[in-house]
Amino acid sequence: MLDGDWLAETGSEIRGVLKVMVDAGWLPGGTAVVGTGSMWEFIAVGRTGDDPQAGPAAPDVHYDVASLTKVMATWPLVGRAVDGGLLDLDAPLEEYVSGGPYPGGTVTARQILTHTSRLNPVTWLERYVGTEQDLAEAILSEPLDEEGYRYIDRGFILLGLVIERLFGAPLDRLAGDLWAESGMVATSYGPLARSPMVAPTERRIPGAAPAWGVVHDEAAALMGGVAGHAGVFSTAIDLGVYARELIRAHAEGDALGLSAGFVRQSWTAQVPVEERYARGLAWLVTDDGLVYHNGYTGVSLYMHPETGRYVGLLTNAVHFGRRRTGLFDLRAAVRASFGD
Repeated sequence: MLDGDWLAETGSEIRGVLKVMVDAGWLPGGTAVVGTGSMWEFIAVGRTGDDPQAGPAAPDVHYDVASLTKVMATWPLVGRAVDGGLLDLDAPLEEYVSGGPYPGGTVTARQILTHTSRLNPVTWLERYVGTEQDLAEAILSEPLDEEGYRYIDRGFILLGLVIERLFGAPLDRLAGDLWAESGMVATSYGPLARSPMVAPTERRIPGAAPAWGVVHDEAAALMGGVAGHAGVFSTAIDLGVYARELIRAHAEGDALGLSAGFVRQSWTAQVPVEERYARGLAWLVTDDGLVYHNGYTGVSLYMHPETGRYVGLLTNAVHFGRRRTGLFDLRAAVRASFGD
């Protein structure tokens, strides 16, 4: 299929599914960017929320990208550290965290990126509130779990803390510099002021305001909204810019400050997940060349490096509750569009 036809058909499909979800009351609205080469198209359906202050969904509305933080902040900063000789993917992380030895000190960055670290699978951080132990040390101080693949957040929390040590700067500043260099002027860690240009996420208590401009993830909230696994807000426009830069980095290197070698390694199957799917370094990869990552709030980024096609999806599917009805079908429709 020609790129122009693919762009039009994929955009129409996403718009149609989003409209069904909005009309059914499953989510307030959503936006998407569909692109390939020098062409892109934006889709916006519905509104950002059911509050009177909410505005229409639009390509420049900010959404909480949840776990896309892992691949938009932590993963590229790990790549810069690896390319710059600051971090060895296969070195024990206790080499980068003072104190120890730790029960989890043998965990490596590669194991975290492939979700095989054996760190505690429960993200819950409340147990550390009021203690005097550094969070990175506390995470490494816990016993390791059984071997195997398990998607967890703690590893990326730990990687974010290690990145700060390696570069000697806060994670939000490091990521902000990376995004600014790439032309992603709207992407940042929160908090953001409540406005029609920011989509609220979940209303956790009936009669109270929803989380709005502050991170939805509870663990990231305990960390002040800046964490390696969650906390970033972005727009469909910036997600398109990021996808373009990543595809260029994969082909040529020297985009986003990343080498082609690191990106290609990251987009190569490392650990099997299920039939036809595997985990690369942070990203999920399929045996037909699709690379993607999802976020709990209702966001996703899909790329097909061979064709240069990509789809960035931004919704606040948690706005009406955590069942996120219809989100699986929406994501399935996006994945299917790359099969043509």
